[in-house]
Amino acid sequence: MEVSDLRVALFSGNYNYVRDGANQALNRLTGYLQKNGARVRIYSPKSPNPAFPSIGKVIGVPAIPFPGRAEYRMPLGITPKVQRDLKDFGANIFHISSPEFLGHRAVTLARRWNVPVVASVHTRFETYFRYYNMAFLEPAIEAVIRRLYRRCDAIFAPSESMAQVLREQRMSYDVGIWSRGVETDIFNPARRDPVWRRALGIRDDEPVIAFIGRIVMEKGLDVFAESIDVLRRSGVRSRVLVIGEGPARQWFQGRLPDDAIFTGFQRGDDLARAIASADMLLNPSVTETFGNVTLEAMACGLPVIAARATGSLSLVEEGVTGRLIRPGASEQFAQALRRYCEDPGARAEAGAAGRATSERYSWDAVNGALVEGYLRIIRHREAGGMPISRPR
Repeated sequence: MEVSDLRVALFSGNYNYVRDGANQALNRLTGYLQKNGARVRIYSPKSPNPAFPSIGKVIGVPAIPFPGRAEYRMPLGITPKVQRDLKDFGANIFHISSPEFLGHRAVTLARRWNVPVVASVHTRFETYFRYYNMAFLEPAIEAVIRRLYRRCDAIFAPSESMAQVLREQRMSYDVGIWSRGVETDIFNPARRDPVWRRALGIRDDEPVIAFIGRIVMEKGLDVFAESIDVLRRSGVRSRVLVIGEGPARQWFQGRLPDDAIFTGFQRGDDLARAIASADMLLNPSVTETFGNVTLEAMACGLPVIAARATGSLSLVEEGVTGRLIRPGASEQFAQALRRYCEDPGARAEAGAAGRATSERYSWDAVNGALVEGYLRIIRHREAGGMPISRPR
C-alpha cells in the first residue's frame, strides 16, 4: 500500500471554527495527505463563520454549544446520514482527534466495520478541571479517555514526554509520535520590528515578556500573573505583551499590571512580527502536549521559560534554550525571568540555541511520520493482525 491508496476519515470536534494549534495541525495534515494523492474527508461540527478557511471536504455533524464555553461546540454523535456518507467514502482508516462523544462513536463504528482506527492526542483534557475547581473529576475523566484509547489500534502523541505520560497512564500499548512543525521562513528573528514596538509605547531597552495563545484559564494565567507580580516587586523593569484572544481576557487584563499590552489575535506575518518583537516567552501551562507557541517563539529567537511539563520537556533544553520550572512555582519563574531581563547576553545566547533547535522541525517530515504509522497499521490489519489489547 502507498500513500496515494489512503482514504482517511478524520473526526474532529473543532476543525475550523476556533483557531488553535490542534486545528492548524489537522489542517496541515489534510493538506499533506491530499498533496501526496491520498483522499481525506473530515467529520466535524460546522460553523457559518469559521475562524479560518479549512483544507479538505468537511461533513457537518450535529452539535450544541459547549456549556460555559460557547466558542466551542460539542458533537452529539454520528447520524444515519453521516454513516451513509462514511460508507460511500470507503475509508480504510479512521483518525479521531479528541476524546469527546464524536470520537467514541467513530471508534465504535470502526470496530463494527473492522476498519483500523487511530487517535491523536492534542491536549491533556483531564487536567483542565484543575482550573475550574473540579479536580476531583480528573481520575474519572482519565478512565473514560483510557477506555477510548484502548479501543484504538494506536495513539499518537506530539512529543516523547507526552508519549511517556500516556504509557504511564496505560492509555495504549501502541504509542507513536506525531510531532509538530514550524515555518521557519515566517517565524524567525528577522521579523523583529523596533518601530512596531515603539508604536506600542515600548522603549528599545525595555525587556518584553510575552504570553502567546488563547486566553483561557487552563493556560496557567494565574501563575503567569503571579510570576509578573513577584518580578515587579523585585524592582526589575519589564513589560508584558499578550498575543492572543480568548474568553478570559477581561480577567487577565484586570490581573496584570496596567501597562500590559494586549495585541488581540494575530496570524501569519503579523504573529511572527509580534513574537519576534518580544524578548522572552513565559509559558506556565501544564495542559499542552507539545507547545506550538513554544516552538514558534524558539524559531523567532526567544528564550523560553516554561513549566516542567509535557510538551515543554521535549522542546526546551534546561539552561540552553531557556528554563524549565516546577509547575506553579511563581517565585522560580520570576527568578528565571529576572535573569533574562537583566542579562541581554544570556537572552541572545538562549535565543540563538532555540532558533537552531527549531530548524529540526519541518511539517512535511512530521506529517510523513504519521502517514507511515497509518500504513503500518493498515498493513498489520491486512496481514490478519489485530489491535494490541494487552502488553507485549
